Amino acid sequence: MCRRKHRSTGDEPGVADGVGGWRDYGVDPSQFSATLMRTCERLVKEGRFTPSSPVGILTSGYYELLQNKVPLLGSSTACIVVLDRRSHQLHTCNLGDSGFLVVRGGEVVHRSDEQQHYFNTPFQLSIAPPGAEGVVLSDSPEAADSASFDVQLGDIILTASDGLFDNMPDYMILQELKKLKSANYDSIQQTAQSIAKQAHELAYDPNYMSPFAQFACDNGLNVRGGKPDDITVLLSIVAEYTD
Repeated sequence: MCRRKHRSTGDEPGVADGVGGWRDYGVDPSQFSATLMRTCERLVKEGRFTPSSPVGILTSGYYELLQNKVPLLGSSTACIVVLDRRSHQLHTCNLGDSGFLVVRGGEVVHRSDEQQHYFNTPFQLSIAPPGAEGVVLSDSPEAADSASFDVQLGDIILTASDGLFDNMPDYMILQELKKLKSANYDSIQQTAQSIAKQAHELAYDPNYMSPFAQFACDNGLNVRGGKPDDITVLLSIVAEYTD
C-alpha cells in the first residue's frame, strides 16, 4: 500500500502518492507526498505560479524540498491540474501513475497517460539519503507529461491516485459519474466518496480481474484480483465564472 496526501485550492486540485517501498527502510511514505503538496499549495496561495504551467508549481515545490534543511526522505508521484476559468482552459502535469480524466456528456474526452519505467515502477520525485543519490530512482519534475486544452461548462474533472485507476476501468468510473445530477458540493462529495468506496471494495476482491491484474498479465505475470491501495479521488465541475 502507498500513502498520499492531496490538497486542493479550488481551481488547482492536485494529488501526490507516496511510494510505499520506503516503509521497508523505516520511512513513513506519507511524509514526502504530504510535504510536497503542502508546499505546492502554499506557492499557489502566494500567487507564485503561472496558471498555464502547473509543472512550474511542481518544480518549485520539489526544489524547495531539496533545499530544505529539515530531514525528509521518500518518493512520490504527482498530478496537478489548473483550471483557468477566464479562458476555459485546463493546464495539466502528471508525473507517474496518478492522473486525471475529463468527462463530457458521459464520455472521456481527455485522459492522462501513465509514466512507467517498467511494470509497477512509475516515474517519481525522490529525496535519497546522503550518499545514495545514485541508487534511489528519481526523475526530474520537468519530465512530467504536460498538456493544455479547452474545457466546456459542465465538464467533470476527476483527479485521482493510482489506487483508483488500478482497480476501476474507465467504464465503471463513468457509470458512477452518471449518477451525479447536481453541481452542488454535497452531490460532488457524495459521488467522489461512492467512487472511492467501490474502488476500495474491488481492491480486495481476489476473483476480480482488475486493470492492474490485466496489466500484470500483459507483462507475463500470473496475477488476478484487485490491488489493495490507498485511494484518493477529487472531483471538480467546470462552472460559470464569476469574478
